[in-house]
Amino acid sequence: MSAALVPHDDQGPKADVERALLGLVNSCMFGHTPRAMNAERQLTFAPCGHILANCDVWSPDGKWIVYDVRSDAAGAVFDGGRIEKANVDTGEVVVLYRSMRGAKCGVPVFNPATGDIFFLLGPEENSDGWTYAPCRRQGMRLDAQSGRVHHLDARNLVPPFTPGALRGGTHLHVSNARGELASFTYHDALLPAAAEGDVDIDQRNVGVCVAGRPVRVPRSHPQNHDGECFSALVTRTVACPRPGSDEISRACEEAWVGDDGYLRPDGSRQTRALAFQGEVVGRDGRPFSEVFIVDLPDDLTAAGDEPLEGTPHRRPAPPRGCCQRRLTFTENRPLPGVAQPRHWLRSSPDGSQIAFLLNDHAGVSQIWTVSPKGGPPRQVTNNPWPVASAFTWSPDGRSIAHAGDGTVCITDLVSGVTRRLALADSAASAPRQQACVFSPDGHRIAYVRRVSAGNGEFNQVFISEF
Repeated sequence: MSAALVPHDDQGPKADVERALLGLVNSCMFGHTPRAMNAERQLTFAPCGHILANCDVWSPDGKWIVYDVRSDAAGAVFDGGRIEKANVDTGEVVVLYRSMRGAKCGVPVFNPATGDIFFLLGPEENSDGWTYAPCRRQGMRLDAQSGRVHHLDARNLVPPFTPGALRGGTHLHVSNARGELASFTYHDALLPAAAEGDVDIDQRNVGVCVAGRPVRVPRSHPQNHDGECFSALVTRTVACPRPGSDEISRACEEAWVGDDGYLRPDGSRQTRALAFQGEVVGRDGRPFSEVFIVDLPDDLTAAGDEPLEGTPHRRPAPPRGCCQRRLTFTENRPLPGVAQPRHWLRSSPDGSQIAFLLNDHAGVSQIWTVSPKGGPPRQVTNNPWPVASAFTWSPDGRSIAHAGDGTVCITDLVSGVTRRLALADSAASAPRQQACVFSPDGHRIAYVRRVSAGNGEFNQVFISEF
């Protein structure tokens, strides 16, 4: 099968011609792909919601898929009371965890190195007015062997604060390939939402928890608790970024760079790094997000120029040696900034490429990649229809799975050719945008469709095999 043209720069008339040719090639090659080449199976059938996280939903052996049961299509309402897994061969459903006393749970992922499951737990009802909010949730670990649950992050809400403990809520703990670190996003429960004098404001940041470094805190607040990991924020945000600068007001949608980091320009290896979306302000005052990276030191427990635990007026500060850099500069494009739909940056397994979405000059969301060392980004897809979901890399680093044109697709990273795994079916809903996740063996993709069941419509987990 011949490769299609993939221009690296989508500006100008030449790119228009190349785009039209590529659209024709893709249409001829894949527009009539028979459904028989794609064995799509519905895995879950219960009349309730099923939500997948954007990565690591497969068990390390590829036999199970983990999900939660939030009720709304987008999973924006944190109302699930169970964490479940389904066997991909038999369809057997196992309830792994039931929340108690009105607490809600969700966003489960596997640690690919250990098989443990990380998930979020909200506050219990009637807990001194401590109702659910992004700053009031916590990461939990469900042990694969014992089935017991443990607090990942410690919390201390009363000064003096504790190094390694947080003062707010975390979201989506994702393990690195070795399983000893997990990234998360964070909101502070103590800082104001808007500027109040010489005080930091609450802004989303990215943090890392270190396994095997338990943290104990005083019981000076009813919502304080110990954690089995040492947690630290690794990104820096400011309340009002200077227009045209690399300062950011928000850090989110992070990803580990490589299974073992990436090669620096001098040939040495940076073994720990996170790519993330950082919100900058353009010279015209408009905010938009760019791709950033933070290189992490070997020791994430050593304080830098400010306290790791923060102060009553300042958020927790990054450890000594964290180096935050901007990788993309898209302000001069017609449509600057990382594009929708919401997605998490994803790195190739070898760490050489970080994938993200960027609109082409026609306003169509395409997959691009950028090196963790910097340099111009490379356009990968060039389709007439937009990428319609979060995405994941295949384990061999050769392709990316995503939704588009009403179905599940695979795009080859070298040729840029996108292959539909099935015809878009008007009778079936399109895959949901939250997840399109390769299996560990690279031959299956998990995603969610919203389908009719009983007296309603519910999100159900599907699998495409190829």
